[in-house]
Amino acid sequence: MHIHILGICGTFMGGIAAIARQAGHRVTGCDANVYPPMSTQLEAQGIELIEGFSPDQLLQFETMPDLFVIGNVVSRGNPLMEAILNQGLPYTSGPQWLGEQVLFGRHVLAVAGTHGKTTTSAMLAWILEFNGYQPGYLIGGVPLNFTVSARLGEGKYFVIEADEYDTAFFDKRSKFVHYRPRTALLNNLEFDHADIFADLTAIETQFHHLVRTVPGNGLVVVNGEEPALERVITRGAWAPVEKFGQDQQNAWSLISQDADGFIVVREGKEVATVRWAPDSGVMGRHNQLNALAAIASANHIGISPSNAARALAEFKNVKRRLETIGVANEVTVYDDFAHHPTAITTTVDGLRRRVGQSRILAVLEPRSNTMKLGVMKAQLPNSLEAADKVFAFGASTGKETLGWDLNEVLSPLNIKEKDRAMAFDDLSALVNAVANEAKPGDHILVMSNGGFGGVHQKILAAIQGKAKSS
Repeated sequence: MHIHILGICGTFMGGIAAIARQAGHRVTGCDANVYPPMSTQLEAQGIELIEGFSPDQLLQFETMPDLFVIGNVVSRGNPLMEAILNQGLPYTSGPQWLGEQVLFGRHVLAVAGTHGKTTTSAMLAWILEFNGYQPGYLIGGVPLNFTVSARLGEGKYFVIEADEYDTAFFDKRSKFVHYRPRTALLNNLEFDHADIFADLTAIETQFHHLVRTVPGNGLVVVNGEEPALERVITRGAWAPVEKFGQDQQNAWSLISQDADGFIVVREGKEVATVRWAPDSGVMGRHNQLNALAAIASANHIGISPSNAARALAEFKNVKRRLETIGVANEVTVYDDFAHHPTAITTTVDGLRRRVGQSRILAVLEPRSNTMKLGVMKAQLPNSLEAADKVFAFGASTGKETLGWDLNEVLSPLNIKEKDRAMAFDDLSALVNAVANEAKPGDHILVMSNGGFGGVHQKILAAIQGKAKSS
């Protein structure tokens, strides 16, 4: 079958393309911006890419594709989509294709939640891989224990990062309702995606729909300390529920140890100990809970907590999760995907646990749809409280423009210390300010869910240049 994917260069759709190619299909695709690293990853797998959404690309094929798979970046008015509709060509969404053609008949382990989906999915996939299960997986990031973010797999198990964002312009349900998991992990739940959800209750309804698809002989692993998830489960659960959390009243709990290792406790009994690899970059209580949830989920398919812990001792984290980008003049620069205030808090706190009293310079780009709408802006100052200095960027023009005053929102951080937080609408000015502030021994934490204009390397170069000239 020839599949043509619209919006192929996104992480999710790129993963679907890779899986379809591994399944033996001919795969082509198009996107508005076709560039590395996704473009090179796809082309290396024999996937032909076309720049843009011109309907003329339909004329390039000797025979018309058998199916068009539509990413949720595509909306009505897209010229190629309009041509597909006008010509009555067959189309479906990425999640529906995946559910019907790849996940059907397999034991799906789905990881849902506002935060930690990528890391927890990577942990769970690695636990299965380490223990010889050869799972398929689709993860919204690059897990460092693997070479790619998605694969078909050889066994009956498939681990998927289950996103609550909508499926396509013609299917406004959350992606995860298409996956029909037998093991569903609900990691946490907060308000997010303000561009498509009116409030937290609306998201809870989608999670309720996910729970409704879990069969009676399946399992729902749920964070027992999240009020929103408690409300979801109260609305109805037709499969057994196992709760996890820090409190030992949960079926699965933990006892934190030095160096961010922890003891796994099940029903009040210590059953395993997790020790992170020294160079893994995994840190913080949130990652302990992520790992605990992955251990509980793996236990459902027969992997003991002790065998899961052995796997996690070799877990290497995910790209863009407190990833060290480089060091210049004894200043370390990190990259992290954090963009929601809760994620920012846990990321900064996690780095603080690692570096102790050393200075942390936080560099933030609030560019998610939720942040641009200003829904979470009041929470930003508190989320950055553990940082010594804050440098924030908000574009003054273009689609990334904020609809609110970044400098004003961050002003509470300046009450006790002048210029502790500064806002910029010029990237070069921000880079210069960070480089001028940085001192040997500092740690610069860059947080954005986008490329941030390559600011990481620009900061490293500016610090290096400053050191040479002094």
